[in-house]
Amino acid sequence: MLSLGYNVALTVTVHGAPQCAAGRTRKMKSLSPAVSVIAFASAISLFATPAAHAKSSTDLGWNTSAELGAISTSGNTVGTSVTSKIDAKQETADWSNEYIVSAYFKDEEVTHDNGQKERERSAQRYSASAKAAFKLVEDGDKLFALATHVNDKFGAYTRYSTVGVGYGTQWFKDDRKTVDVEIGPGYFAGERPAGDSDTGFTVRGAAAVKWKMSDTALLSQTLSVERGTSNIHSMAETALRTKINSTMQMKAAFNIRNDTSVPEDKKNTDTQTSVTLVYSF
Repeated sequence: MLSLGYNVALTVTVHGAPQCAAGRTRKMKSLSPAVSVIAFASAISLFATPAAHAKSSTDLGWNTSAELGAISTSGNTVGTSVTSKIDAKQETADWSNEYIVSAYFKDEEVTHDNGQKERERSAQRYSASAKAAFKLVEDGDKLFALATHVNDKFGAYTRYSTVGVGYGTQWFKDDRKTVDVEIGPGYFAGERPAGDSDTGFTVRGAAAVKWKMSDTALLSQTLSVERGTSNIHSMAETALRTKINSTMQMKAAFNIRNDTSVPEDKKNTDTQTSVTLVYSF
């Protein structure tokens, strides 16, 4: 029988991201590329020969988490920011799949030279990803297919899509720590704010470290780097999760997104700091 779990998170977040110019409006592109790349990765799981191993039925099934956070300020600074994320993981005897959808936007009130006040969107980002990993005979070894799409209205790329394949393994494991690594080739297609398009092949490397510091504290670090011909795209997250009781956890996280090649009016790095209260049921 498949098990299904949900997490709901209330987040207090401090964000650093490129700000928009006053009066700037740019119509968002359709998110249809996200549908196609997710369908590509999901379809991979339909074609493979079963691995010669099986896991206990207690380890199989779905594990889903949903996060929602918001900040609203008034007084000298007026603004609203909302961030949300759904992370669905599926374990079967031969496959380990993960589907992630996230969204973030930020509105601020600005005062023009004529004294008129107006609310402007200063950040708006949607992302979706899907990964299907086929388990090999050796425990911890996997072959995977990955597809991602990011729609970032004010980022270095307004649209950024990737597909890739590769090999992953659990490089280290003991009672409290695990280290997982991945590497493989891929292909990306991106669009700049000015409308210029970038495409090309990439080499992607990723690592995930988990350290169970105590029975109530877990430290995690993730890093992924995609190197193309004209840009190196990197993402990293450092997070500390502490258990309050059997159903509640607190998570403090710091996220970094970096592109080495950006337009002159953009910064190379965006950051996001968050403190999250997670309720599991």
